[in-house]
This record gives sequence, C-alpha cells and structure tokens, in this order.
Amino acid sequence: MNQIDFELDRDFVALNDLLRLAGLCGSGGMGKAIVASGEVLVDGAVELRKTAKIRAGQVVRWGDAQIHVRAAG
Repeated sequence: MNQIDFELDRDFVALNDLLRLAGLCGSGGMGKAIVASGEVLVDGAVELRKTAKIRAGQVVRWGDAQIHVRAAG
C-alpha cells in the first residue's frame, strides 16, 4: 500500500481537491469522478460527497493509496 502523509494548512480540504493535491489525479474534476465511482473510503466508509470536508486526523483510501491527513505544525 502506498501511504501518503498530507499536511493540512487550513481547517479542511475538499475530498476531490485532496486527491489532486496528494498527486493521485491531475485535476479536481478527475477527483470528483473518482469519488463518484464509489471507490473512495474516508475513515473506512464509502464517501460519495465529492466536496466532503476532510479534516486533520482523517484517513482517505483509494485503490492502493492511503492518505493520512495531519495538521500543519
């Protein structure tokens, strides 16, 4: 599994933008399509809201990638 540590410099990031910022897709639009596919898990549950607010401490998984969102500090 590919583990990515993502440092969050604000209160939250939209799920589709997180996928782009973590380097898993090339655009926010592509991120929205990935989320719509039903293959993205947030804290172990399927998340279908493309712009779901992802906060520090959450874990996002898509395919073999797992993103650990951490607070900047």
